[in-house]
Amino acid sequence: MSTEPESREEAIKRLTESASAMEARNARQLSHEAAGQAAAGQAWRILADLFGGVFVGLALGFIVDRFAGTGPWGLIGGVLLGFAVSVFMAWRTAQRLMAQAKASGVEPKSVPFDDDEED
Repeated sequence: MSTEPESREEAIKRLTESASAMEARNARQLSHEAAGQAAAGQAWRILADLFGGVFVGLALGFIVDRFAGTGPWGLIGGVLLGFAVSVFMAWRTAQRLMAQAKASGVEPKSVPFDDDEED
């Protein structure tokens, strides 16, 4: 019961198909990792928008208080104004990211609700 040896062309064809299948698996895995990293980068950008607006408002309020001598009112107004601007900037960034996702044809997957409370 000896098996007939493969011809050279058949062996090359089989190896090429194996290599193509392995490349496809690796490319799919890398694209998932890249998508995860891109999502984390977008989340950090929105977080930076939120904190940046508050800190800029805080700094401007401090400067107004320092030069105008208005006491804590410049600081309070600056923080409130910075918070409002930071929420607007974060909303605008989120809208732009959603528009980019729709344009690329990526459909978000639904995540099932997971109740972490265990008795």
